[in-house]
Amino acid sequence: MQGSNRSGRAIRAAGAILAAVGAGLFASVASAQVINRGEEAPPFHEARPAPDSIRPDHLIVVAQPSPSEINPSFLGPVHLLRSARVDLQAGTVTMPLFRGNLTSGETVWSILTDVSDENLAHLHGVNYSAKMAYGITGNGARRGSFRNDGSFLFQSGAVDFSPDHAVTPGAAPNFFPPRAAQPGAVGDAYYSPLVQLDNAKSAVFNMPMVAFNVSEAQLNAMCDGNVDYNLVHDKVVSICPRTNTVVVKLTLGYTFGRPIFYLSTEANDPLIATLEGAIFAPALSDLPFALEDASPGESAERIYAFANGPTGLEHPFRQGVNSALSDGRGPLNVLGGVPTINLDYSPIWRLFPVVWTEEAIRNGYRTRLTDAIHIEDTAAKGWITSLDGGEVRAVGFLINCPVVYRVN
Repeated sequence: MQGSNRSGRAIRAAGAILAAVGAGLFASVASAQVINRGEEAPPFHEARPAPDSIRPDHLIVVAQPSPSEINPSFLGPVHLLRSARVDLQAGTVTMPLFRGNLTSGETVWSILTDVSDENLAHLHGVNYSAKMAYGITGNGARRGSFRNDGSFLFQSGAVDFSPDHAVTPGAAPNFFPPRAAQPGAVGDAYYSPLVQLDNAKSAVFNMPMVAFNVSEAQLNAMCDGNVDYNLVHDKVVSICPRTNTVVVKLTLGYTFGRPIFYLSTEANDPLIATLEGAIFAPALSDLPFALEDASPGESAERIYAFANGPTGLEHPFRQGVNSALSDGRGPLNVLGGVPTINLDYSPIWRLFPVVWTEEAIRNGYRTRLTDAIHIEDTAAKGWITSLDGGEVRAVGFLINCPVVYRVN
């Protein structure tokens, strides 16, 4: 009987271990799902009400099941950053939090969004971007490695998160350009989100920093929110080393006519960094730039930002920086290729700032554009120009905007 009891205890213990392992597996699977989609559609209906974070810019989005569940290139939602958990209602993403150190000893807290090696991208549930391999120029990418405990060791790159993010819009109706702008975080001359990891096939990892030289205890005080933005990235909603997670605000934009959520983490210009709520990272200026999108050596893709699109939350086609500065919502920028739609995706984007001409505005042609080719076509017809009135082109600004979720 005593042997039977021992056997029973062993079986129960084994069962408990298996249950715990199973729970861990299910938690891992659940962590890769959208956790809050909002209101679902009636049975057999192809459309449903948009989640709160997308309103009022969109009122209707694609329902599930959708064709994209069979083929991601088809119509419908696609979860691109599979390691993350998206909350469409809140417009946020919960991501794994990675701890590392500089060789000088400071603690580095980062997220991982993209890798230049396709197999590693699949393995880690992040975006694959072949073009990031061209980022190993000058200070465009830092050097780093994995240590025996799995943590990261970075050779360089520090960020000062202490400045107070501040922007003062211009006088109505021209809120852009702002009268004053101060980015909330500033990287040193060696900080780039791109890191070449020597013992990971020398792949380039996109690892934006979210906190620097801050203790685990300090960050654990922000697990439930109440974030100190003098210590962490301005897009952080909550950060929690205790659970190895960080919640980050998403930005709504478009790619070839489809709404998409992306992160906005760094920019190489202080004004752009301020408008994006991102880190000012001057080292990004060392990246190869201004080639054609698919040229050998080009590390970036294109993103269009309208300076003077329609304004006002009540306007059904609001878009642009002028509108964003006046109503507090995003500018609804237009991205080029992303995974599932094109081959030349990169989380690094060359900014094409554009304006509607006065003649286009007088004729009532100004509306919301959501497709890069449509923008180029409208510019070819003379209704859209660059900021200086010249041809639409990149002007030297680079932004790190990893894509997270395709809405439609």
